Amino acid sequence: MFTIDAHLDLSMNALEWNRDLMRPAAEINAREKGMNDKPDRCNATVSLPDLRKGNAGLVVATQIGRYVAPDNPLPGWHSPEQAWAQTQGQLAWYQAMVEKGEMAQIRNLSGLESHVALWKDGEKTDEKPVGFILSLEGADSIVNLDYLEKAYESGLRAMGPAHYGPGRYAHGTDASAPLNSQGKELVKKMDELGIILDATHLCDLAFWDALEIYQGPVWASHNNVRALVDHNRQFSDEMIKALVDRGAVIGGAFDAWMLSPGWERGKSTPKERNVTIATVIDHMDHICQVAGNANHIGIGSDLDGAFGTEQSPHDLETIADLQKIPDLLRSRGYSEADVEKVMHGNWLNFLKRAWS
Repeated sequence: MFTIDAHLDLSMNALEWNRDLMRPAAEINAREKGMNDKPDRCNATVSLPDLRKGNAGLVVATQIGRYVAPDNPLPGWHSPEQAWAQTQGQLAWYQAMVEKGEMAQIRNLSGLESHVALWKDGEKTDEKPVGFILSLEGADSIVNLDYLEKAYESGLRAMGPAHYGPGRYAHGTDASAPLNSQGKELVKKMDELGIILDATHLCDLAFWDALEIYQGPVWASHNNVRALVDHNRQFSDEMIKALVDRGAVIGGAFDAWMLSPGWERGKSTPKERNVTIATVIDHMDHICQVAGNANHIGIGSDLDGAFGTEQSPHDLETIADLQKIPDLLRSRGYSEADVEKVMHGNWLNFLKRAWS
């Protein structure tokens, strides 16, 4: 079934992990044998060939460049200008993939419709370009609002103002503060330009501020639920209800620490915790129960988002295994129409509304 994944850090893997995503994940892992500079070496699950194998013809692909103040222990850049330069290198990689015919950038409704038609034409997918919608994860690299306009001109169509920790515009996971004055202006500018607000990673205070100020289309590209795993990274039922009221779609994330209470990084394993693709569906199903329908869930796997198979569902070898989801949904009584909504329909309907 045609599949949309609303969150993949492709350029980060290409440039910071030095992975040639034109090669299958198995070849990427073979080349990393003996390397230990990253915790997920030899555990990659994502590549362009594996996306094609899994009929995942459209993704939301990120740029990411965090600014860190001198007292911030998180990894990142020491000035917003450096963070901007990092995102521009990532943009250059996406552009090189477009030039090569490996990927196709989607910027508007007509481009979306023609790309989906290409992937649904019944022909073999092994040479089709993987479509991508450009998103920015964390706004630290936006030096000032003029840079947001530059980013939009380059095709940026979605943005999450926060990532981990304190940000220049908004605080994210494991931090807490309302939107500052610059953050409020940023959100207003996003609204003006028509950049989709990604509520993922916003701390609770910034989440409510952003939803009050921003009047345009909101989604959560990769987020799970607090009722099942109690952490500030997840959404409370109250937050889910607010997103449903705004017509949002929430993408189920495949990071095992978000799926297993008390997960210990570097110690816990997906097998020992019995984290499977069905565990992700538990979170999706909870959102459906809150919403009263299946119109607000999708896939936002975040696979290879600085973790690999060591922190992914243990029944997933590569991203092509997203094709296990339809049968898992059917086994829970989801109708065929709802299965299609989860695999691609809800994201497509959202984009058609947002871009019409």
